[in-house]
Amino acid sequence: MAKTEDDLAATAVSLGFRHQPLPSDVGDVRRLVTQTGFFSRAEIEIAEELVGERLAKGAAESGYEFVFATIGEAVVGYACYGPIACTVGSFDLYWLAVDQGRQRQGLGRQIVAEAERQILAAHGRHIYVETSGRDQYEPTRRFYSQVGYEQVAVFTDFYAPGDDKVVYRKVLRP
Repeated sequence: MAKTEDDLAATAVSLGFRHQPLPSDVGDVRRLVTQTGFFSRAEIEIAEELVGERLAKGAAESGYEFVFATIGEAVVGYACYGPIACTVGSFDLYWLAVDQGRQRQGLGRQIVAEAERQILAAHGRHIYVETSGRDQYEPTRRFYSQVGYEQVAVFTDFYAPGDDKVVYRKVLRP
């Protein structure tokens, strides 16, 4: 069922963003990335660990920033990003996940836009996203293209034989 503009506007009104992780976000992140069905057990553990590292070390020492999308108290999506060491203004967008029951409602776009606003405020110039070249990730690659990212590199057989790494970039403009 296609969402109308009124449906999307209603979602936008109730959607909030939080940037400071809470201890409960470890479980929320695990739930969100597990629901996608895309990630291995090791990848899910890494997503969870990044929240724990940020909680333990803070933003400056861990290098991880977050956008948690909330409706009421519920976390319905998130992004994790951070500056790329030894660069001037380049950031990685490490993770993006939206609650399975709320996908295709524009939340991913809103989360990415909020992360971009935060990165721009931190004097970011470029954002890089890495994803898989497997067929399963075609919707992911299409999403990044639709929100203004351009494919800039493909590393053949990077993750495994037949599983390329596809890199996207977006140039931020103030």
